[in-house]
Amino acid sequence: MTTGHVTDVNETIVQEFRANQGRVGGQFEGVPLIPIHHIGARSGEERVTPLGCLPQPDGGLVIVASNGGAPKNPDWCRNLKAHSEIDVEFGADRFAVAVTELEGAERANVWADAVAAHPDLDQFQRRTTRTIPVILLTRRSDA
Repeated sequence: MTTGHVTDVNETIVQEFRANQGRVGGQFEGVPLIPIHHIGARSGEERVTPLGCLPQPDGGLVIVASNGGAPKNPDWCRNLKAHSEIDVEFGADRFAVAVTELEGAERANVWADAVAAHPDLDQFQRRTTRTIPVILLTRRSDA
């Protein structure tokens, strides 16, 4: 059963993710995915969005708000700024995370790793004048 609002486009991906303990095929085969459960900044409704992530050595998960190089950040990015504690699904687990937008040298280091893993990100950054947000999700120990 899907909880929260999931767009039709993402519904199939989330269902496949859940049915296969976090693995999906097609264009996302081999890409670590996490459905994020976020609250709409305006609507207050829970939404579920599957995103590619970069697992970090310390257990954190990094997501990048590239939006394909569009002029605006994706809607989910605005939602994370409004509600900085969310749930994510990783593999067969669902857990609470704290959201931190990385800045300065920390962002630069993680961005370099992200581009090395996903070279398209560099092209996306070239398409836009905005600095693409790099966001760290850290498991909350109090949840």
